[in-house]
Amino acid sequence: MAPTLDLDFVRAQFPAFAVERLGGQGFFDNAGGSYMCGPVMERLDRFFRERKVQPYGPYEASRLGGEEMDEARQRLAAMMGVDTDELSFGPSTTQNTYVLSQAFRQWMSPGDAIIVTNQDHEANSGPWRRLADEGFEVREWQIDPQTGHLDPAKLDTLLDDKVRLVCFPHCSNVVGEINDVAAVVSRIHDAGALACVDGVSYAPHGLPDVGALGADIYLFSAYKTYGPHQGVMVIRRALAEQLPNQAHFFNGDVLYKKFTPAGPDHAQVAACAGMADYIDLLHARHFGTETDPRIRATRVHDLMRAQEIALLQPLLDYLKSKNSVRLLGPTRAEGRAPTVALTANRPGAELAEALAPHEINAGGGDFYAVRPLKALGVGEEGVLRLSFVHYTSKGDIDRLIRALDHVL
Repeated sequence: MAPTLDLDFVRAQFPAFAVERLGGQGFFDNAGGSYMCGPVMERLDRFFRERKVQPYGPYEASRLGGEEMDEARQRLAAMMGVDTDELSFGPSTTQNTYVLSQAFRQWMSPGDAIIVTNQDHEANSGPWRRLADEGFEVREWQIDPQTGHLDPAKLDTLLDDKVRLVCFPHCSNVVGEINDVAAVVSRIHDAGALACVDGVSYAPHGLPDVGALGADIYLFSAYKTYGPHQGVMVIRRALAEQLPNQAHFFNGDVLYKKFTPAGPDHAQVAACAGMADYIDLLHARHFGTETDPRIRATRVHDLMRAQEIALLQPLLDYLKSKNSVRLLGPTRAEGRAPTVALTANRPGAELAEALAPHEINAGGGDFYAVRPLKALGVGEEGVLRLSFVHYTSKGDIDRLIRALDHVL
């Protein structure tokens, strides 16, 4: 029988919950950035105190700093089922995607095509769409205007021998539906194209097994995954070796450096090992010992998702009962992330402001998801977005529902 998440243990790993004012709030703005876990903070503090020198030198502080940076890459890559040098860090997912788009611009030939969706937020859409200015064809895989669903059958009508790359999200930051990445990637590969998956809105809900998903590129943000402000990027070897170098010429033969034009943020890269520490802490608490990091990460992923699903369904049921509310995306918790966007009787930002006195921290607006919201018929009023993760409690959900009763 699968264990139940020990929420007291989980919340004890996040210093924010020990802060009097924060601990009493219901935090429902996680899709904009999660709380940072203690192991990440500890590593960041130690690096700034003891390792804040140029890394990879012969003296102790430098050597230890470099080792911690390497540790972050090694451990996270192992948990995601990819090789260490297939994972790299950059300042943000948006910038990582832009750098990749420039590599594809140089690599592709006239007449080649790229497919994007209107379900993505702009980070995994805008940089690729700009390639139309360079003479490449950009095709759009469109969502259902009522449900926001991406129908794989519609992708099939767009795929042909001109398509080099298909870019799509693991899940949308406003629709919330979890796309079947492995199945979609298989369709893409069968058509002879490559797959770029934006995991920014999925990875906070459990570190993905990128090796099992089969994506050629997988991107997500560490600051939404309990870590520091870094973009994490997996580019599988077969593709990375073909794409032209985007970094200093002397780094072109190092996979984890060739798509990072600027030097890494040493402290934040090193601190990302704290994300792996946190996953291992949860595994040890709930499952005991296990030598394979990929298995540990998968078990913790499933543990997080089970907690989220149990809390999400009552919220979805409540919102479905409100005639004045339009809930975007699926109404069953099993098929979506706990990122819940809705429209109601006033603009999303006003709704978020009205919730604040009830100690509910949420956001309103478009969340860089202008294209999907427009496709769904949502105007400038935007949406109220209520997003949570595994450290959210049932009490938080109950408080949220009571607050919504006052403002809707």
